[in-house]
Amino acid sequence: MKPSEQQLCNARDVDSLIASMARKLSDARHHGVPFYLVGIRTRGVPLAQRLSRELGRLFGEHVDVGAVDITLYRDDLGQADHWPVLRGTEIPFNIDGAEVVLVDDVLFTGRTVRAALNAICDLGRPARVRLAVLVDRGHRELPIQADAAGLIVSTDRGDHVRVRLQPVDSVEEIVRIVPGGGSFPSDRSPAP
Repeated sequence: MKPSEQQLCNARDVDSLIASMARKLSDARHHGVPFYLVGIRTRGVPLAQRLSRELGRLFGEHVDVGAVDITLYRDDLGQADHWPVLRGTEIPFNIDGAEVVLVDDVLFTGRTVRAALNAICDLGRPARVRLAVLVDRGHRELPIQADAAGLIVSTDRGDHVRVRLQPVDSVEEIVRIVPGGGSFPSDRSPAP
């Protein structure tokens, strides 16, 4: 049976979620320390760039953005049948003593975030690390939670949540995919 796909957010909704996330991050910022965003490749990078623009307006100053490639930090690296493609880590600032916000599109088990934390801590010792995600879909396997989540979605473990963002994708949307053509309850809510 063909999977069913449900659009949770369109491009305008995504813009609103990003603006809400920026306000949450701004409200909890520690003043007096450098503040940086680090996107987790792939879709965390354009998301971090958009958050940077929103935060720049709120802060009245430019917010630098870096990118982290977690490929070599994954705990399932040896289980793949091919060698993964490395996209590189680009951190053009000193993270020692800084407030670093890791940015990703979807928070699921927490394993991607754990890998990103390891990668960041190999580069220095930030004063504080926070997490911003566009979608929190639950089913954590590690004790990790987002400090700023745009959307919280209840899912079954076998469901998939896809974030499509430009310029990586041709459209902007958030969709839930249910294998086997299942049905969709109405359970999406903006994060508090």
